[in-house]
Amino acid sequence: MDIDWAALGQVFGVSLLATVALVGVFTLGIVSGSARRTDGTVPVLARTGAYAAYAACAAAVAFGIYTIAA
Repeated sequence: MDIDWAALGQVFGVSLLATVALVGVFTLGIVSGSARRTDGTVPVLARTGAYAAYAACAAAVAFGIYTIAA
């Protein structure tokens, strides 16, 4: 049994990069969603950015599930 170490390294690298990117985008969503003005309201642009970040995370997860299931 031979192990293709180069392919294994590529899979590890892409998985690590995708994980860090997905966690980073989700963190941006959390930070954007928690931005408050002095009166306690969330600015519309920040809320829209948070929703966009969450949608990007959901799309990435859906794509991953689709890729695995296909």
